Amino acid sequence: MSTRIVVVGGGTAGARLAQRLPVTLLGEEPHAPYNRVLLADVLAGRYAPEVIALPGTREPVRLGVRAARIDRAARTVECADGSLVPYDRLVLATGSNPVLPPLRGLRGAALPAGVHPFRTLDDCLSLRALVRPGVRAVVIGGGLLGVSAARALASLGADVVLAQQGERLMERQLDDQASALLRSHVEALGVEVHTECRVSGLRRRDGSVTAVELADGYVLDAQVVVLACGVRPRVALAREAGLSVATGIVVDDELRTSDPSIHAIGDCAEHAGRVYGLAGPALEQADVLADLLLDQCGQSSRGAKGVPPARAEPRTRGRVGTRDGAPAGASGSRPYPHPEGAAHPVRVQAQEPPAPSVVPTRSAPAEQVPTTGYTGTRALTRLTLTGPTPLDLAAFGETTPRPGDDVVTLTDATRAAYRKVVVRGDRLVGGVLLGDLAAVGALARAWEGDEALPEEAPLLHLLTHDGGSA
Repeated sequence: MSTRIVVVGGGTAGARLAQRLPVTLLGEEPHAPYNRVLLADVLAGRYAPEVIALPGTREPVRLGVRAARIDRAARTVECADGSLVPYDRLVLATGSNPVLPPLRGLRGAALPAGVHPFRTLDDCLSLRALVRPGVRAVVIGGGLLGVSAARALASLGADVVLAQQGERLMERQLDDQASALLRSHVEALGVEVHTECRVSGLRRRDGSVTAVELADGYVLDAQVVVLACGVRPRVALAREAGLSVATGIVVDDELRTSDPSIHAIGDCAEHAGRVYGLAGPALEQADVLADLLLDQCGQSSRGAKGVPPARAEPRTRGRVGTRDGAPAGASGSRPYPHPEGAAHPVRVQAQEPPAPSVVPTRSAPAEQVPTTGYTGTRALTRLTLTGPTPLDLAAFGETTPRPGDDVVTLTDATRAAYRKVVVRGDRLVGGVLLGDLAAVGALARAWEGDEALPEEAPLLHLLTHDGGSA
C-alpha cells in the first residue's frame, strides 16, 4: 500500500514540505517557488528574480495550476483546468491574500492601472516596470511590508510618500522610541512619512490612478500606489470544502484540520487560536508535519526510490521572523542559502502532469520514537533596511511592559542605536533592538528558552555582548 500526498500551494510552507517528502505540489503561480520575503530586494534591483528561488523539491512542481475544489468523499482535488488529482493525505498551504482597503475608487474586481498589492513576484515585476526616477509613489501601510516597499521604491529614485493610519511605523513590533528611530532612517532615505493618516480614496483618469485622497481633504499626486495593508489567510478552498475555519484553517497539534486526512500549514493555518503570517513558523510547521507523516506512513529516512530527503534545518524554538526580508534564525542563520549564492532550480512539469507522488507504507522500526506535534513558534522579526547608512532592527515578544515589569534600555543617539528588554519576574518576555544587533542571538535564546535568568547576571548584561560595556 502507498500514501499519496498532495500539497496545494507553492509558497514557503508548501515548498519546504516538498523538499522533505515526495509529494505532488500544485503551485498556482507560474514561477518556481521563491522566497516571498525577499520581494522588496527584487523590486529594489538588489537581487534578480531567479536568485530568490527556493531549494529544489523532491518531485516536479505543477506550476500555474489553481486548485478549485476539494471533494473530500472522493479524496480528489479538482483543478481550474478540469484535471483531478487524487490524494490520501492533502496538505493545504494556500498562504494569504493581501488586504485591499475599502477605498473610494478601489471597488470592483480590477484594480486601477498603477495600483498594486505587494504580495507576489508578478506584483513586484509589475511595479519595477512602472517605477523610474521622479515617479510619484504612495505606499499605503506602515508595517514591515510597507516600510520595505517604500525603501525599495526610494532606491529606484521614486518620490515616495508612506501613509500610515496608526500612530507610528511598525507599531505591532516596535515601541515609540524604536519606531521614531526607524522613521528618521526612512526619512533620511528620501521617503515622506505621514502617520495618523487615513487614506479615504483614490482618484483616477482613463482607468489609471492619479492621486490619493486623505480623510482630512489633502490630496497626494500619485502615479503608483502600493497597497501594504496586511494580509488575510486564504481559506476559501477549505471553507467551501466544509473544513473548520476561524481566522485561518483550524488545526490541532498534528496540524490536522477537522478532516483527519487534510492538514494545513503556513499562513493559512490557525493553531491554538493564532495565525502567524511569518516565514519561521511556516518552516517549522512544514518540518513538524514532514516528520509526522514520515512516522505515520512508516517511510524510511531515505524516502521513496532510495532518494535521500532534502536536508532539513533542526527545529528550534523562537526562530525566524525576517532578516533583511529573509527568514533567519535567532542567531542569524538562514534556513535557505544566502541569496547571493547559487539558486536551486525547481523542476517544472512535463507535457503530461505527473501522477501524485506516493510515500511507501511499511511498519516502522520498533526503536523509532514517535515525533511530537507542533506546539507553536516564538517568532523573531528581523529586518535590514539598506541605504547610505543601513539599519538593522529586531523585535520579539512583548515590547510594551506591564506594571511591575523591569525594563532596561540603552540608547546611543550618535549611532542611531537602541536596545530594550522587558523582564517579568525572572523571565525575559520581550525586546527590541535597532542598530548593532550583536546581542540579539543571546537575547533570543534566553527568550525562546523561557528559562529563569541567572541571578548573578545583572539586567544590563542582557543588552551587551561584551560583559557590560555598551
